[in-house]
Amino acid sequence: MSNKLIITVATTGSITTRENHPELPLHPKEIAQAVYECYQAGAAMAHVHVRDDQGKPSMSMDKFAETVGLIREKCPIIINMTSSGGRGLVLTDEDRIDPIVALKPEMCSLDCGSVNFGDRIFENHPLFLQKLATRARDAGVKPEIECFDASMIENGKRMFKEGFLDGPLHFQFVLGVRGGMPATIENLMFMKSKLPSDATWSVIGVGSGHMPLMVTAMMEGGHVRVGMEDNVFYKKGVLAKTNAQFVERAVRLAGEFDRPVATVEEARKLLGVRAR
Repeated sequence: MSNKLIITVATTGSITTRENHPELPLHPKEIAQAVYECYQAGAAMAHVHVRDDQGKPSMSMDKFAETVGLIREKCPIIINMTSSGGRGLVLTDEDRIDPIVALKPEMCSLDCGSVNFGDRIFENHPLFLQKLATRARDAGVKPEIECFDASMIENGKRMFKEGFLDGPLHFQFVLGVRGGMPATIENLMFMKSKLPSDATWSVIGVGSGHMPLMVTAMMEGGHVRVGMEDNVFYKKGVLAKTNAQFVERAVRLAGEFDRPVATVEEARKLLGVRAR
């Protein structure tokens, strides 16, 4: 297996606000510029959320089309669109799936189970997951199996066994969300031990778990996600200047751990996705 490290940036998310960070990119041009800067710094993939004109979470087809279009004009980075929506949104299955099918990013999130998420329930019904996986495959989009706890790994493996997902699978561990598994090295290693042997994986350490889990992933053959969706602090009490600053640090650390950073083309080959 390649030793190359895939760095994903999540610039915006659905929860972080301008109160958390005054420079959070919210609008299509801002998000596209932040993604471009992260691509220049070494990111090979961008996890994309969009907001409405008031900066609130959105699954607007128009906002996704504008944002994705602007990113594609600027750089060839792998686009991984969210299917999650956001806090306070009342969405149908189609609201969550249609932008992905229409815009055909290389990848999309497949949150493989429901979980308490802070003060809300993040619901992902099994029938919704089957529908999303089926329509994504028909559109040529590879799902990224997002796992907030170990049960979601098993859900993803079951969906593969039942024919809803094609291998090799790619997992994204999301640790540190209140209601999911804490962001500890012990939990990361436990989850890694449950993966299929041919799977690729990446990790998100929300908040203070960011650095320990990023370093562990680099040592253990995984990949990493950084950005203001998951953490606005560069170090304790110090806000990051930009999303790109997180990427730049990941690149420096990768060099220390002898993990050459994957280019976009190399990341596509590792993940088995085709260019758009």
